[in-house]
Amino acid sequence: MLRVIAILLFKLGGWKLVGQMSPTIRKCVLVAAPHTSNMDFIFAMACFYQMKIPIKYLIKKEWADFFLFRKMFKKSGALGVNRSTNCTMVETLAKIIQSSNDDLVLMISPEGTRKLSCNWKTGFYYTALKAKVPIVLSHLDYATKTAAIGPSFVPTGAFKSDMVLLKEYYKNIVPRYPEKFSLDIYQDEDLETEVV
Repeated sequence: MLRVIAILLFKLGGWKLVGQMSPTIRKCVLVAAPHTSNMDFIFAMACFYQMKIPIKYLIKKEWADFFLFRKMFKKSGALGVNRSTNCTMVETLAKIIQSSNDDLVLMISPEGTRKLSCNWKTGFYYTALKAKVPIVLSHLDYATKTAAIGPSFVPTGAFKSDMVLLKEYYKNIVPRYPEKFSLDIYQDEDLETEVV
């Protein structure tokens, strides 16, 4: 049902899909930005349904286990996150990626909220680094109604240097609510924070 609704809204809205995931990338962390509206999720899922890419994404465990939506969330690729475990989120996600026998594209919105965020959460980066997988950039541009899969790169461990690519890629992208999007990706004192 979610698949049909997402693709229908995408097409009726006049959106177009640009780019594609490289067939050589079997596992990765996919950056979904900007994220300023609930509609971003619907349009993003529509893209991946059309490309036949089995996306995984994070939601609170309580939502994933809620009996009314449990089946829908599981089918759509939701991973219930329990933040009360002893493992860090980065360790948990890296293990999920590494232990998967199938292709796995983990979609993460580094802003962590639909509100204005003055610095992005860095868990997406350290998860990819620990799992030894590339980071793929993607975006929704509401000015051109374009949903795109962009470039990919393998994180080097030099976070600040690697983020230059993200700042360059996202600098001209227009979100649904531009006032809620910031390219202040990091603050120097927060570089080692591994929160997803």
